[in-house]
Amino acid sequence: MSKYRYLIIAGISGTFVLSNVTIGSAQTISQSTQSQFASPNSTSLDNLNPNSNPLQFPTKSEEVKIQFTQPITLEQALELARRNNRELQIGILTVERSRAALREAQAALYPNVGLSTDISRQQTASGQLSAELGSRSGIPTREESASTNFSGAAQLSYNIYTNGARSARIRAAEEQLRFDELDVKRLSAEISLQVAIDYYDLQQADEQVRINRAAVENAQRSLKDAQALETAGVGTRFDVLRFQVNLANAQQELTNSISQQLVTARRLSARLNLPQSANISAADAVRLSGLWNQTLEESIILAFQNRPELRQQLAQRNINEQQRRLANSEVRPQVSLIASYNLLDVFNDRVGITDGYSLGVRANWNLFDGGAARARTAQSKANIAISENRFGEQRNQIRYQVEQSYSNLQSNLSNVQTATVALNQAKEALTLARLRFQAGVGTQTDVIASETELTRAEGNRVRAILDYNRALAGLQKSISSPNLK
Repeated sequence: MSKYRYLIIAGISGTFVLSNVTIGSAQTISQSTQSQFASPNSTSLDNLNPNSNPLQFPTKSEEVKIQFTQPITLEQALELARRNNRELQIGILTVERSRAALREAQAALYPNVGLSTDISRQQTASGQLSAELGSRSGIPTREESASTNFSGAAQLSYNIYTNGARSARIRAAEEQLRFDELDVKRLSAEISLQVAIDYYDLQQADEQVRINRAAVENAQRSLKDAQALETAGVGTRFDVLRFQVNLANAQQELTNSISQQLVTARRLSARLNLPQSANISAADAVRLSGLWNQTLEESIILAFQNRPELRQQLAQRNINEQQRRLANSEVRPQVSLIASYNLLDVFNDRVGITDGYSLGVRANWNLFDGGAARARTAQSKANIAISENRFGEQRNQIRYQVEQSYSNLQSNLSNVQTATVALNQAKEALTLARLRFQAGVGTQTDVIASETELTRAEGNRVRAILDYNRALAGLQKSISSPNLK
């Protein structure tokens, strides 16, 4: 199996321009997991390989305890999916099975040759009884001795004319292999999309932790300002209580985001089929993953040309057509060649080995089968029509997927620009609100509202960028699929 390699990512017939839009650090994890990072030389993915035996499972609690957390990039996540994902491995094994089935069908192109041999020793009970009775009565009787026989035969058979049955079986097996190869491409594209979305979800969870942690720090700073004003006699206890409530709410949001971060990381780990003791975090910074420079119409045409689902429906139609031919051949003449050669020798009979042969042509014609073949032909014709209708349905679905992803891509790109402007404005508004409160001309309500708006603006910008990346990944999947190499 090692000589067949299935890649997750394929090139797209478009031009990508990487953007410099970046948010936050390359990774943000909870403080409880920072001490579990892998060693600095852990950039290799070897320690993330799962158990080679899929039938084994942990039986001790220490075997499922998280021992280390390793940051990985999106590219590394896709590589791990290619190597570890069980669903993709099943697809590859299915291709190998179909390839063996094709070899089985092609065996009908050659004759069947067989050898058989038999060595036996026999002595009849009736002969022994006659000899025993003759000896008792005094009548001389010739005693029958035991004999040892050897026989051997060689047989050859070949179907000279099958009325299209042999070629139909081979062609159907070829189309089934093609169907399964295309299914591996479809699986690869689907898995790459799922991994990319899970990775972007993890990035969003990491950024949400960072944003909520910053919100906690802002709330603590505002609380200190309120307490200082209260101590100086220019603030009120009411202001302090409001900021304490705001801090408690921010801490609660931080706790919830850390929990969501862990859940999201474990979901991606399960998708990548990682070892039970390993956890991962996102190493890539949050940025636009690229720009799509094809028009909507060009994208639709690319999808029709590249998507394996359409070719799968054509392959399924061809399979049904070969099954129709096979059903028709069952009530038509079949001609085969039969030849045999045999040897016979009886030991101690003073006669040498004798041989013989036979050669003939056999013809079979099933004149009446109760209509079974006709019924199978009708089923195959119906399956052909079903495949044609599914082709049309799949074509319409592909166009819808491209249009949906393309529209989401454009709207999210616009949202990124809007959210960036809103974030800068929220930062400036918080600075002004805090200065006004410290000067005694603003209220704590203005500060709390500004902090809330800043947190929301940061979250909106992260969400807009990652939604754009999700839409781009969906558009790539809708248009093209990985190459089978």
